[in-house]
Amino acid sequence: MSLKKTLVCVVGATASGKTTTAIELAQALNTEIISADSRQFYKELSIGTAKPTIEELAAATHHFISHKSILETYSAGDFEIDALQKIKELFQIHNHVIMVGGSGMYINAVCNGLDALPKATEATRSEIIERYQKEGLQFLQQEVHAKDPAYFKTVDIQNPQRLMRALEVIYTTGMPFSNFFKQQAVVRDFDILTIGMHWERAALYHRINTRVDEMIEQGLEKEASRFIEHKQNYALRTVGYTEFFDYFEGKQNLPQTIELIKQHTRNFAKRQLTWFKRDTTIKWVDFKNKNAIFAALNSTL
Repeated sequence: MSLKKTLVCVVGATASGKTTTAIELAQALNTEIISADSRQFYKELSIGTAKPTIEELAAATHHFISHKSILETYSAGDFEIDALQKIKELFQIHNHVIMVGGSGMYINAVCNGLDALPKATEATRSEIIERYQKEGLQFLQQEVHAKDPAYFKTVDIQNPQRLMRALEVIYTTGMPFSNFFKQQAVVRDFDILTIGMHWERAALYHRINTRVDEMIEQGLEKEASRFIEHKQNYALRTVGYTEFFDYFEGKQNLPQTIELIKQHTRNFAKRQLTWFKRDTTIKWVDFKNKNAIFAALNSTL
């Protein structure tokens, strides 16, 4: 039996049932949830980020949902500091705390720490932005793929901000961006149990397609239309919004837009799983197998 407090991380691809599982575990342990979904930090965005429903938020106390504005920047390093402080507070009254999300870098920051990333010069940053504006997303994708294939396998390649940040570091240091993820994890003063939500690929993709259809019915197009003037903001350069911004500019019709959101979300899910599969400590369990999920949890009790 562990004498330390335990952070229970629930990870996996988008639409894999992480929220439901985290709430069930939080209720069983009478504890609270740290959200590590970088898309759900922003209070203005709801439908396209698949935030927990009002009922789900009421079922267990959540932290780090809707606590930032799309006008603010919030990095994995910022989250590491804030989340560790909140976890410390929660461990004063709970033996377990749940952390849930599909943003691998943010979860890694809390569990293992991140190296301080070098800052690029304004000249370097301006050069990258200028080339992106002239040559488009394909330029960023090709550069990252050529200079850091390891990071390219896991990054959301539809997100220009993340690609540009990687290139800033690559151009500044001459080294791959992925080299700056800690090779030797920081030793935290609590135990960590990570449970991964496993799905057969076809079933997961079906859930993703269904979720996108539900988002469309809930009004994703209208939600995206409210943020056209902010479309270059980091928070909006993400699947579900960028496709609609192109639609509003007449680049494709609505059925094509919906299909692109489904395709890009499936691609994103594949990259999430590629990231998490690198971690051999994750205990992968079938989302539908509640006994296996709680058996993994009971190993820490």
